Amino acid sequence: MQITLIGAGFCGSILAAELLRQGGPETRVTLVGQPETFGRGVAYGGARPEHLLNVRAKDLGADVQAPTGFADALALGERGRLDFLPRLAYGEYLQSHLQQATDGASGFARIEEEAIAVDRVSGGFRVLLANGEDFFSEVVVLTVGALPPQRLAGVGPRLAVDPRYIGWPWQDGAIDRIPPGARLLIVGTGLTMADVALTLRQRDHRGPITALSRHGLLPQAHLEVPGVPLELPPGVHQALRDHDLRTLVRTLRQLSTVVDDWRRVVDALRPHLQPFWRGLDMSARARFLRHLRSHWEAMRHRVAPAVANQLQALKQSGQLRVLSGRLLRARLGVHDVETLIRPRSAESAWVGHFDVVIRATGLDTDIERSSHPLVATLRDSGLLGADPLGLGVDADRHLQLRDRFGTPVTGLYCLGPLLRGQLWEITAVPELRAAARTLATRLLSQQVRAALGASSGGAALRVAG
Repeated sequence: MQITLIGAGFCGSILAAELLRQGGPETRVTLVGQPETFGRGVAYGGARPEHLLNVRAKDLGADVQAPTGFADALALGERGRLDFLPRLAYGEYLQSHLQQATDGASGFARIEEEAIAVDRVSGGFRVLLANGEDFFSEVVVLTVGALPPQRLAGVGPRLAVDPRYIGWPWQDGAIDRIPPGARLLIVGTGLTMADVALTLRQRDHRGPITALSRHGLLPQAHLEVPGVPLELPPGVHQALRDHDLRTLVRTLRQLSTVVDDWRRVVDALRPHLQPFWRGLDMSARARFLRHLRSHWEAMRHRVAPAVANQLQALKQSGQLRVLSGRLLRARLGVHDVETLIRPRSAESAWVGHFDVVIRATGLDTDIERSSHPLVATLRDSGLLGADPLGLGVDADRHLQLRDRFGTPVTGLYCLGPLLRGQLWEITAVPELRAAARTLATRLLSQQVRAALGASSGGAALRVAG
C-alpha cells in the first residue's frame, strides 16, 4: 500500500520517520513538499538567526520515545537543555532526523514539488503536482501545517498589492525593505509579532511601532528555570471529566491563587485538553473561542525569557506601543497608509497614519477562506469538509477526513494544526509527535489487514479454480 504525505515540514517529516520505524524500510512512503524548506517546514526553515524556539531544548525530540532527542543530538549539558535555542538549529535537527530514518529505506521516495490537487479515483487517489506530473496512492495524509495568511479585513484593494502592506513578513525579504525610520502598524500581538519585533530590533529600526490586537495581550514569558510539575486537584479532574467549561474555569482561577506560579497550572492541563475538547459541544467551544481564547493563548504559547526582555525593553523605551482594538479600515493615503482603529470597548474610532502595515496575526487554519492551492481544490471539490467554527478540517476520531456532507473519506487523513477543530491542542511538538505515532500505527495496521484480505481472496480464487 502506497502512503503519501503532502507537506514536508515538521508533521510530514516525523510521520514519515514513524511509518518507516514501525513498518520497516520497505514500507512504501512518499513525502511531497517544497524544495526550499523540505524536511524543516516554514516555521524552522524560514526562520532567522534571532528567532528563538518557545520550548526548552530538552522537550523537543521528534520521536515520542526519545523526547530529549534534540538536546541529545546537540550533546547539551544540564543548563543547555533548559535553553531556548534558535529555530534554525531545530530545522537542521529535523532534516537530520528525517535523513537518518530514510537512509537505506527502499520504500521511501521524496518529491520536492508542490502538490496542487488530490482526486479520488478507484482504489485511492491521484496526486497532481505543480510540474504537471501525477501519481497514484492508496492513502494520502495532509501534513501541510498552517495555511498561508489571508488578507486583513478592512485592507483596501490598492493597499493589498502595495509594498506598504506586508501580508507575510518573512516572504521575499519584505521586512528587509522597511526604511529604518518608518512608522509601523503591526496587526497581531502574539508570537509572530514578537518575531517581527526582534527582527526589527536586530536591524536597528528607529521608527515607532504600534502593535494592535483585539485584547492587546502580549505572549507571557517562560521562567528561566521550569517549575516543579503540578498535580491537579480532584475538583479540576472532575470538571475535565464532566466537560464542564464554566466549572473548569472557576476551579482553575481558585487554584491559581494558591499555586506559586500559574505556569504550572497551564502545563499540568495540557495532557487533559484533547479529551476535554472532544467532549465539549459546539456552543461551549464557541464560548471558549469568543471569551477565553486570547487569554489562554497568551499564557499557553509563551516566549523565551530573552524574547520577553527585548519586548519589554521596546515598550519601556516608548518605541513599542501595544493597543487593544480593531482595525476597521486601512487604505493608501496621499503620502502614507491611513487607518481607522476602534479601541476596545469604545464607540468611536480614531484615524492613524503609518508608513507600513504588517499582518502578524499568526496561525491560520480556516479552510473556507484559504487560497492554499491544494486545500482550496479539495474544499471546492467537496472532498474536504470544514470545521463549523473555522478551526480547520472536519475529521473523525481516527484523523480521517470527512467530506462536505460529513461522510468519512476512506484513505484520506490529516495531521497537524488543521485538526484544531477536533483536538484544539495540536500545534506543539509533544502533541504532534504523539499523534504521529498513533496515526502511523493505524495506517500500518490497515495495510496489514488489506494484505491479509488480498491473500485470503487469492487463496479462495485458487481453490475455486
